[in-house]
Amino acid sequence: MHLTICLREARFTWASQKTSLWWLGIASFGIPEKLGCANLPLNNRQKELCKRKPYLLPSIREGARLGIQECRSQFRHERWNCMITAASTTAPTGASPLFGYELSSGTKETAFIYAVMAAGLVHSVTRSCSAVNMTECSCDATLQNGGSASEGWHWGGCSDDVQYGMWFSRKFLDFPIKNTTGKENKVLLAMNLHNNEAGRQAVAKLMSVDCRCHGVSGSCAVKTCWKTMSSFEKIGHLLKDKYENSIQISDKIKRKMRRREKDQKKIPIHKDDLLYVNKSPNYCVEDKKLGIPGTQGRECNRTSEGADGCNLLCCGRGYNTHVVRHVERCECKFIWCCYVRCRRCESMTDVHTCK
Repeated sequence: MHLTICLREARFTWASQKTSLWWLGIASFGIPEKLGCANLPLNNRQKELCKRKPYLLPSIREGARLGIQECRSQFRHERWNCMITAASTTAPTGASPLFGYELSSGTKETAFIYAVMAAGLVHSVTRSCSAVNMTECSCDATLQNGGSASEGWHWGGCSDDVQYGMWFSRKFLDFPIKNTTGKENKVLLAMNLHNNEAGRQAVAKLMSVDCRCHGVSGSCAVKTCWKTMSSFEKIGHLLKDKYENSIQISDKIKRKMRRREKDQKKIPIHKDDLLYVNKSPNYCVEDKKLGIPGTQGRECNRTSEGADGCNLLCCGRGYNTHVVRHVERCECKFIWCCYVRCRRCESMTDVHTCK
């Protein structure tokens, strides 16, 4: 009886992790607030949070949009391009499938998805706070006073309250693993929680200070300064770098997670590292069961030696070349009075696609 209850708790916790990202995915497609929290694919904890803070629904949608858009931007030239086939997942009714196999595979791609989604939620909620769109939060009040009179600057303006954004992201996405049973579930949950936090740390790490000068005749006798978040594109670049240097961990957890390689087990894992358990699958070939589309038909760069090059992207299968004709208006001139006259220009471009 006790074992049955524990297994149910494990399945619920693991399902809750996946449902949280299903919500972020469908939110990016604009589910209207009129549906209400009870009708959204959330677990019970998220529904309660949604009921208490319904004004955050637009920020959650925006966070999802940021995360998905940045994922696809960072991986647009890779074999895995953050896109999946519609048949690859069994999302709840009304949810648009965005991540299938990668959501629970424990791979480097899983790590990036969780990190970029958590970061997107921090970024969007914090932006809403700074825009004074909510009564519960606004600018970072801890930086309203202080500075350095001798150096001629003081805190002012509206500093982004990233700590509130991080708090909400943790409340919405993170789930305790203390009641989880089963080695695989426990390791994957611990990995996902760590990668969620790594995404949030990326936002905090890239905070910068902006200043405005004040003084007679444009001099900079005094400066007013405030803290602001970096663009999400910059955060995405940092997370992509973390992905490239992600750490494979052991599939056994005793007191804490450790590196898988025996000669590296004593090297500490930092909270901003991305972690994975399983090696990535072969993204070269279509796998309908896993929702992997493969790279056949993908456009590649014949002259590039990078990930977008035909040699790497096409996985050694070669590529097809076809000519595309472009027709556009050109050499436009304004004729008095009153119209614009243009020539019709044609150009031919070679397009290469993977076999």
